[in-house]
Amino acid sequence: MFKKILIANRGEIALRVIRTCKEMGVKTVAIYSTADRDSLHVRFADEAVCIGPPSSAESYLNVPRIMAAVEITNADAIHPGYGFLSENAAFAEVCKQYGVKFIGPTPDQIRAMGDKITAKDTMLKAGVPCVPGTPGLLTDVKSGLKTAAEIGYPIILKATAGGGGKGMRIVWKPEDFEDQWDTARREAKASFTNDGIYMEKYIEEPRHIEIQVAGDQFGKACHLSERDCSIQRRHQKLVEESPSPFMTPELREKMGEAAIKACEAINYEGVGTIEFLVDKYRNFYFMEMNTRIQVEHTVTEEVIDFDLIKEQIKIAAGLPISGKNYFPEMHAIECRINAEDPFNDFRPSPGKITSFHSSKGHGVRVDTHVYSGYTIPPYYDSMIAKIICRARTRDEAIKKMERALDEFVVEGVKTTVPFHQRLMRNKDFQEGNFTTNFLNTWDLRAWSCSPERCSRVLTPRNSVPGYISAGARSSRISCAFAPLFHQSTTNPPHPPITSPPCLPAGRQSPIHVKVPHPGLNLHLHHDAH
Repeated sequence: MFKKILIANRGEIALRVIRTCKEMGVKTVAIYSTADRDSLHVRFADEAVCIGPPSSAESYLNVPRIMAAVEITNADAIHPGYGFLSENAAFAEVCKQYGVKFIGPTPDQIRAMGDKITAKDTMLKAGVPCVPGTPGLLTDVKSGLKTAAEIGYPIILKATAGGGGKGMRIVWKPEDFEDQWDTARREAKASFTNDGIYMEKYIEEPRHIEIQVAGDQFGKACHLSERDCSIQRRHQKLVEESPSPFMTPELREKMGEAAIKACEAINYEGVGTIEFLVDKYRNFYFMEMNTRIQVEHTVTEEVIDFDLIKEQIKIAAGLPISGKNYFPEMHAIECRINAEDPFNDFRPSPGKITSFHSSKGHGVRVDTHVYSGYTIPPYYDSMIAKIICRARTRDEAIKKMERALDEFVVEGVKTTVPFHQRLMRNKDFQEGNFTTNFLNTWDLRAWSCSPERCSRVLTPRNSVPGYISAGARSSRISCAFAPLFHQSTTNPPHPPITSPPCLPAGRQSPIHVKVPHPGLNLHLHHDAH
């Protein structure tokens, strides 16, 4: 087993790796930029090395500085986390040259699955279903139009070196092809320094369902069941859950077998994820493989009671896996909490957190690196926490998440908590009726001042303007104030509400709520009857 692991990452994933290492008796080294000097991963690691200024290019993506930190701390392994250099074959190659173990797959395996065209060709040869599309890169607009006509619209253009939705454009008709082609290439060039584009048939009304996998150095591979990641915005995941409400035992078996075939095709070593698109008829198609730990690995950990970070480290140390497949025993949902304003096009909201209170209770897990007084830097990803709720059933998990979100307090910056609160109470989400296009129909700006938003902090003489819609049934609105944490309030007065006590079906009425005094949370309840 390794004696000392350097975590080449930051934030909550760095802290997550440190915790498992401590439980395994392995020393840890944190690296950090000057913007992250106060981050918890720096405080909790056994050693910490500053590797540069805030810019990722000069710190977390700077391979020479990271390897210098390895040398001065005598670390014998590197855990890359997710993002940054976690799927960089050249970095894995450098680690190999230095005699330092890269906790992840081999450089050749990263290359094989990192290029989307190569990965798709490998999967087709392994018998894994793939979306119909071009066998290679598109060379020009003329040939692209011809291929699109053969495949049939709509089609989707994708960057071969892509990920995270960048360099990806949907084309619905021939007249739009050239503009979308130019846009996809420019974005791919800017994001990956590679403007190679390929084409696939666009699957309408798809689910994004991924299979967690693991493989060892002895040729064994297994799957650890699925996660549904269909709640997305611009191809960025916002909510993940397991098991998928769309899954059947037969489909799980088929997708699990396909995922294992994918691993065996490249003799995969490490923990990874095979991502599939699943259409409304439950046909599934290989999309890509992530050769690293995922943000949402926590969902799988909760439903099968399994430490995936520990498994990663054990595989890298040369230990065999059991080869057993795992299946969900509970239901878990994860909400990514970002420092973003969901009512203003998810604009990032960096700054100082003036007050922070994490959700707690049975079946509630919060992975975070922030605290009261922490300053969120503007240089990196805006995710500040993950709330994961586990319960016996999906309905219970949703209710638990509603409670956890209501408890979760972050002041000083805007967060996506109100968005998740709305989502958990959405009937279609509760019934499992959603696809990757689900949020495309949401007009978040329309309810940015809605009285249905919970836990909005107000000051004296402020008021909350907004509208309440009755929908198909009559509605009644009530209002209550509750004290914030660390503040005492005795019997706060009930505020006046200038709104009809009962709203006829199909009608909308403005409301105007006065705030009696500071330090109160506003809770508005919209009850249909």
